[in-house]
Amino acid sequence: MGTMGLALPWKARISSLPRERGTRVEPSEHLVVGPNRAVTDAKSEDAALVAACRSGDLRAYERLYTIHGARMKNLARNVLGNPSDAEDAVQETFLKVQRSIASFRGQSSFVTWTYRILINTCYDARRSRLRKKEVANDDSEETPRPEPRAPVAHPSLRMALERALAKLTQHQRNVFLLYEVEGFRHAEIAGMLEMTETASKNTLFQAKKNLRQMLEPPRSSGAETR
Repeated sequence: MGTMGLALPWKARISSLPRERGTRVEPSEHLVVGPNRAVTDAKSEDAALVAACRSGDLRAYERLYTIHGARMKNLARNVLGNPSDAEDAVQETFLKVQRSIASFRGQSSFVTWTYRILINTCYDARRSRLRKKEVANDDSEETPRPEPRAPVAHPSLRMALERALAKLTQHQRNVFLLYEVEGFRHAEIAGMLEMTETASKNTLFQAKKNLRQMLEPPRSSGAETR
């Protein structure tokens, strides 16, 4: 399937990425800061969006896209590997949100619910792509186009990181991308992936541990004898 093609600049060095608890890769520019104020504002925004969407106000969906569209496409690119499929997944997500808004019960935030639909849509797209590849049995399928990276990220570093991420379990990769790349909190990730907050934290810890083992250079025999 090729590498995932991480869409965001990786400003943290590999050595610090898995080691430091709380050390995080630079998140999207849409990340909201100030937890107390942010939570209050988010709840108010959720309530307003839900009410407007349920009333059929298309401007509410436009507002949702304005706030979260870029971030949703970043996440979809990281899962699907190319911007074209990511754009399709985001558009499909908004159609599903529009069709399913009556079923939203408020057990999680509206935005968390929307991202859960996005993640499921991305994995449906991946499964569909795999089935088409198997049916066609065409080894010449076009490799997903890599997303442009920040110039500060060394190509060999990117490739090593992408290969390592591809070897993680699906759950570990999901939690890592949502937490370290997109800057979501564990409580939000738990709602998106339908797991407990503790499970999200444990999964991130295991993902970092596995990445560190894969990315750290092997110790030389000479270093071990000293």
